[in-house]
Amino acid sequence: PVRHYWENAVLPNFADNGQQDVVLTLCRCSTPHICYAIRWPNAKRGRICKPFKRGSDKPVSRIDESKEFIATRIAVLTVSDTRQLDEDKSGQTLVDRLERAGHTLVDRKIIADERDQIADQLRTWIANPDVDVVISTGGTGLTGRDVTVEAHRDVYEKEIDAFGTVFTIVSMQKIGTSAIQSRATAGVAGGTYLFALPGSPGACRDAWDEILEKQLDFRHRPCNFVEIMPRLDEHLRRK
Repeated sequence: PVRHYWENAVLPNFADNGQQDVVLTLCRCSTPHICYAIRWPNAKRGRICKPFKRGSDKPVSRIDESKEFIATRIAVLTVSDTRQLDEDKSGQTLVDRLERAGHTLVDRKIIADERDQIADQLRTWIANPDVDVVISTGGTGLTGRDVTVEAHRDVYEKEIDAFGTVFTIVSMQKIGTSAIQSRATAGVAGGTYLFALPGSPGACRDAWDEILEKQLDFRHRPCNFVEIMPRLDEHLRRK
């Protein structure tokens, strides 16, 4: 079995399994993960443990280098009552990252916090065959002018419910319980992916680096958004 070196956090007698003790902690492997592990009684160097789950030591989330990268065409929308293009740090953060990853920026706009205007712009891009993905930033909070989430849901055919959950998990690692104030969301409409991110550059970095960069990479395993893109509108093509 694969052996890991663990930090010295031990919960004695956690389970009646004939072993000395059970460890619940983060190991210092190159791949970050959390394991439940049984300490080997005869460990000579630190605590050498084996995970309860047997199998490969390869990370579950990985890039398959045998596959060719497929660039997606992305539109970026900043929702703000006050920002101008030269002041739009969050939008620029997304543009810089998506282009560095090899994707194509096809359009970029700034729109005021008006639900109808946001929804209309989303519909325009959904109808455009040259747009695969729309990423908006701003307007996902709790104040009266934060209406981006409502505008997105006005056009969704299906909501990607887990996106908000995963984003919250990512944010918790950076800002703790303050992550609770974000309503980041995602969905699909007309064969186009739509993502609504908070308005801070940090939130845009986190969402791209930890979620979107991976899910918009055709080589990402075990699955990704790009590989199912041709099937997003199959219900429309059957009619």
